Amino acid sequence: MATRGVTSKKKAAPTTTGELKLPTIHESTTSSGLKVLAAERGPLPLVVARLIIRAGSATDPADKHGLADFTARLLRRGTARMSVDEIDETIEFVGASFSVGSNEDLLSLFITSPAEHFPAMLAMLGQMVREPSFPEREVDQARERTLAGFANDLDDPSAIADRAFTRALWGSHPYGHDVGGSTAHVRTFTRDDLVRFHRERMGPRVSLLTVVGAVSPETVAREAEKAFAGWEGGPEAPMAVPPGDKVATGRILLVDKPDQTQTQVRIGGPGMRTGHPDYFASTAMNIVLGGGFTSRLVNEVRVERGLTYGISSYFDSMSAGGVFGISTFTKTEKSREIIDVSLAEVAKVRESGIGAAELKKAQRYLAGLYPLRTETNESVAAVISDIRVHGLGDDWVEKFRERLLAVKPKQTQEVAAKYLFTKPPLIVLLGRASEVKKQLKGLGSVTVVPASDYE
Repeated sequence: MATRGVTSKKKAAPTTTGELKLPTIHESTTSSGLKVLAAERGPLPLVVARLIIRAGSATDPADKHGLADFTARLLRRGTARMSVDEIDETIEFVGASFSVGSNEDLLSLFITSPAEHFPAMLAMLGQMVREPSFPEREVDQARERTLAGFANDLDDPSAIADRAFTRALWGSHPYGHDVGGSTAHVRTFTRDDLVRFHRERMGPRVSLLTVVGAVSPETVAREAEKAFAGWEGGPEAPMAVPPGDKVATGRILLVDKPDQTQTQVRIGGPGMRTGHPDYFASTAMNIVLGGGFTSRLVNEVRVERGLTYGISSYFDSMSAGGVFGISTFTKTEKSREIIDVSLAEVAKVRESGIGAAELKKAQRYLAGLYPLRTETNESVAAVISDIRVHGLGDDWVEKFRERLLAVKPKQTQEVAAKYLFTKPPLIVLLGRASEVKKQLKGLGSVTVVPASDYE
């Protein structure tokens, strides 16, 4: 087992005014090739382990959208040595917890455990990823639950709008489908599909284990070797995702749901990848535009005109690209007005930037909020993992507020001119097409599709 040296040296400050640092990070590598990061952190006798696998939905087979997420959720449903009931009882008996998350780039497995039971819980995590059994009965039940969830989504206009927006934005790009897949694809999932995905996509050389809490780095390295020794399979390197710089623009997609009295509205265009140098200026600018409770979009669209109860703008970034978007809803008869008013506010910031006072207020807000990301072992483990996966640099937390507060008004104007719909954006609406379509004259050609297309 190879071990490398320390990469940072002081513990995180608990307040928002003092120096903010991550705990010391110790690195090691198991004999199976799994990289391990350990950060000792007290005083609570708790430990969090986060295992990330670079096999998110972007690695789904072309005809099996949702398979990565589905496979990750089934890891807990039995191993070669333990049934699902035995796994559940073992976790609950020691007061631990287990969760799974997935996105376009990564699968994440979290275990939170009392420090005294950390070795046993890490061993269980190792079993789940090394030798899942994927019992046929569990696969069948999970597939039926997932399909039922898709059917229920048809009653959630916001979920349908988000799904339509994702597909329209990315098209055939690996980011262009829901992380959870679709009815047509999930219906075809078999146990063999899960076994194949686990063998081909989930392995130690595309994974990273981060452990944070009341446990020594030496113990982490020793127990990680025990838990993950013999883990085989998976690729030598993460699957290359094509650049995501071809996000759709200039289209209008109208999803018809005749029973609706409101219209869901999504507007979007190209954004940036995770870790892009424009991050700080763009984040501060967006808080002023639509990312905060007192933003320009909220003030103009909700407060002044009463067109909606909620509107926000955001940057959604992944490893290969990203999106700048607006999400809102309104009464059917106000569909065109909310689009026009929203785009007008975006245009103002694109052409003139934001004021120095607005920027300073946004910087104070974000600088005060960021330390919350390092308050718990879970959040520290997540931050450390993200730093390493996305190459943000080990001084990301330490320098975050400094870099944020260094942003000048001119920089916010530059990023606004770069990202705020420099081309006509993609517009996706979900609502009563017979009433909405006639309001869209002059915006361009409109494609109408039924909501059932997004089950």
